[in-house]
Amino acid sequence: MSHWSILGSGVSGLCVATALADAGEKLEIITSDHHLPASHFAGGMLAPFCEGESAPEEVVKLGQRSADWWQAHVSGVERQGTLVIAPPRDSMELQRFARMTQGHQWVDPGSIEERLAGRFARGLFFPTEGHLDPRKAMQELRQKLLEAGVAIHQGKPSGKIIDCRGIHAAPQLPDLRAVRGEMLLLQSPDVRFSRPIRLLHPRFPCYLVPRSEGRFMLGATMVESNDASPISARALMELLSAAYTIDPALAEARVIETGSGLRPSYPNNLPDIRYQDGIFHINGMYRHGFLLAPIMAEKFVQQLAQETH
Repeated sequence: MSHWSILGSGVSGLCVATALADAGEKLEIITSDHHLPASHFAGGMLAPFCEGESAPEEVVKLGQRSADWWQAHVSGVERQGTLVIAPPRDSMELQRFARMTQGHQWVDPGSIEERLAGRFARGLFFPTEGHLDPRKAMQELRQKLLEAGVAIHQGKPSGKIIDCRGIHAAPQLPDLRAVRGEMLLLQSPDVRFSRPIRLLHPRFPCYLVPRSEGRFMLGATMVESNDASPISARALMELLSAAYTIDPALAEARVIETGSGLRPSYPNNLPDIRYQDGIFHINGMYRHGFLLAPIMAEKFVQQLAQETH
């Protein structure tokens, strides 16, 4: 048994810590109050088939295991599928999305979400996909680790280092780049959806993810930028316009939070496990943190087991 020091308490660090703890390893988590991890601003969609629109086949294949992992480790995992829609003027986007993905069926959106009845002629439904609340999921993982005796502190590491700091590890990983994500949290007690809604647009696709207490996370996919400043006025207006397109009643929703985060990404947009200068680096989750972090954590523990036998 080794003693591990995990740097970072975002989704990657917590999943690695959980996998190591499940394997009976001794560990600690080194955290920081200076910045929030990108996963704090995540949508929490467990949507491997939808990601196939632009992601490599490996993401689709590996991501299909993530919902089971999350369901085994935290509460609140919803498996109600994903609904993809587009305004009539963007119907070609829907056709393109269908060609690029699998695991879907053509539906009348109003038959899946009553509030959309009569407003969108066709949609794509991915019935096996799911979602969760990222902040609640991370808090639950963190609490379970604390209850298992794992120390979480801001001191110096005392074991073998596993760096899961995301974009903050870029000085040690020269090919790591930042991909900016922007989001809003809306609250509307009058609107209810049971599953994530993806709205297709040739320039500004986005998604609406339901959370508890009448809250919704509204997010854009990605911007190639290392700018960590607050959300821009343009992005704010486009996101709100998209929310109105999905359901005009969201015009009366309250904007309770805005945010932006920098996702860590390698050139091929796939995560990787690297070992250099005596340190393991588990990084490069791109926009697939909640989808792939558990899988990468399990892969890391399996590699360790193989090396010790």
